Amino acid sequence: MASSVVRATVRAVSKRKLQATRAALTLTPSAVQKIKQLLKDKPDHVGVKVGVRTRGCNGLSYTLEYTKSKGDSDEEVVQDGVRVFIEKKAQLTLLGTEMDYVEDKLSSEFVFNNPNIKGTCGCGESFNI
Repeated sequence: MASSVVRATVRAVSKRKLQATRAALTLTPSAVQKIKQLLKDKPDHVGVKVGVRTRGCNGLSYTLEYTKSKGDSDEEVVQDGVRVFIEKKAQLTLLGTEMDYVEDKLSSEFVFNNPNIKGTCGCGESFNI
């Protein structure tokens, strides 16, 4: 059974232009650094897996879990030595998304800057496309 990594928030980025890449998901340097740090304590895990679940007041929510292997229908994104696997159900919702890691005095979390989102809930945990 996979264990959860940390909390994640979704942000719609309609006013911000993200650069198109061949990868379904791009990682900021802070996200790469945090994933490397998290995986350092889990030598039997090869990366993290991003998925979506139906929940929250707006429909969908991202999940992050440690993973020991790539699933048959997972898409693999490799960036700066970090491997992120995207579940099949989440692949279309993540196209063009930037994954960031943000830390402030009160919280730390992964943030998905997604240009495809049509709406989010007030707390930023769920979204719709």
